[in-house]
Amino acid sequence: MADVVVGKDKCGEQRLVSLPLSRIRVIMKSSPEVSSINQEALVLTAKATELFVQYLATYSYRHGSGKEKKALTYSDLSNTAEESETFQFLADILPKKILASKYLKMLKEKREDDEEEHDNDDSDDDDAES
Repeated sequence: MADVVVGKDKCGEQRLVSLPLSRIRVIMKSSPEVSSINQEALVLTAKATELFVQYLATYSYRHGSGKEKKALTYSDLSNTAEESETFQFLADILPKKILASKYLKMLKEKREDDEEEHDNDDSDDDDAES
């Protein structure tokens, strides 16, 4: 593992990971099941996270519109989360962006549908009583 070097820390020493280990430790300790964290487990979790993010970004870039623009966009990531079975679990975290006006229109239509259902339920109850 020592031959996988990403960068250097403040003291000039070589580091195996780029993500801040203290932040990862805080996230891991936020779980009630975790009481202590081994340093090796912390480094492995950080490295696995880096590799996952790299794979997600590369996949999204290759399968999205990023190739034409030579850039990775949020919509590339959200499309990947929605369309790829591998990344389906990220769909709630990376939702597709919609305009506020479109959202308000969808919300209004949903309310109207709910009111129609409610009205139909009331008329069905009236028919049953007759």
